[in-house]
Amino acid sequence: MQNKASTLVKPESNVILKKRPLKKGSKGLILFLLSSILFVLYIFPFALVVLNSFKARVDIVQNPFALPEQWHLDNYIWAYQTMNFSAAFINSLIITVFSVVIIIVFSSMLAYFLVRWKWKMNHFILFILVASMIIPFQALMIPFVSVYGNLGLLNSKWTLIFCYLGFGVSLATFMYHGFIKNIPKELEEAAYIDGASLLQVFWYVVFPLLKPITITIAILDVLWIWNDFLLPSLVLIDESNRTIPLSTFYFFGHYTSEYGAAMAALVLAIIPVIIFYLLMQKQIIKGVLEGSIK
Repeated sequence: MQNKASTLVKPESNVILKKRPLKKGSKGLILFLLSSILFVLYIFPFALVVLNSFKARVDIVQNPFALPEQWHLDNYIWAYQTMNFSAAFINSLIITVFSVVIIIVFSSMLAYFLVRWKWKMNHFILFILVASMIIPFQALMIPFVSVYGNLGLLNSKWTLIFCYLGFGVSLATFMYHGFIKNIPKELEEAAYIDGASLLQVFWYVVFPLLKPITITIAILDVLWIWNDFLLPSLVLIDESNRTIPLSTFYFFGHYTSEYGAAMAALVLAIIPVIIFYLLMQKQIIKGVLEGSIK
C-alpha cells in the first residue's frame, strides 16, 4: 500500500515541479516584451532627432523616418558656431560647479548645526526651510526681477549662483539633517579629546561619512541647474552670459524652419548630460541607493 501511495504521489509532484518553471518563464517573457516595447517607444523620438540631425532640410521634409543618404556634419558645425556653444558650455559649467559646491558646503554645515546644537530656534529654522520648499518659484518671479533689477545685480553669473544657493539650500539641508542624526556622537567626542577643533571635527570626521547623501544631492542639483531655463532667462541678459538651455532657445527662435540644424542643436545640448551620466554611472546608482536606505 505504501508503495502504491508513493507511486500515486510522485507523478503529481513531478507535474507541479514541471509547471512552475513554465509559469515563471512565461511571466519573464511577458515582462521582457513589455519592457522592450516601452524601450522602443521611449528611444524612438531621440533616435529620430539624431538621424534627422545628419540630413538636409529637404530630405527631412520628404521623409523624416528614412535613413540619411549621406552622413554629414554640416548641421552640427553650423549649430555649434551659431549657438556659440563653447561659450555657453563654459558658462553652464561654471554656474553648475560653483552652485553645487556652495550648496553642499553651506547646507551640510547648517544641517550639522541644527542637529548638534539643541537650541529652540533650530526647530523654527528647520521649519522655515521646509516650508520654503512649498512656495513655487513662479510666485516669486516678478518681485525677484524687480528687486534685483533695481539693485543692478542682474546679468551676472555670480548673482545667478547666489540665487541657486538660496533656492537649493532648503532641500539639501533637509536631506543632510536626516542623515546626520544617524551619525554617532561618540566619534566627534573622540576627535575633541584628541585635540581637534570644531571645523576639523566636521570636515575630517563628519563630512566623509556624508558621502552617500552628498552624491545624491550633487546629482539632483547638477541635473536641476544644468537644465534650468527659467531662472537664467530672468537673470542673464547678455549673449556672452547665456547657458546651453538659453542658447538652444534663442537658436530655435531665429532658425525655426531649419529642422536639421535645430535637431543638431538639441543633440549638442544633450551630449554633456549623457557624458556626465556615463562617467558617474556607478556613483549615481550607489549614491541614490545608499541615500534612500539611510
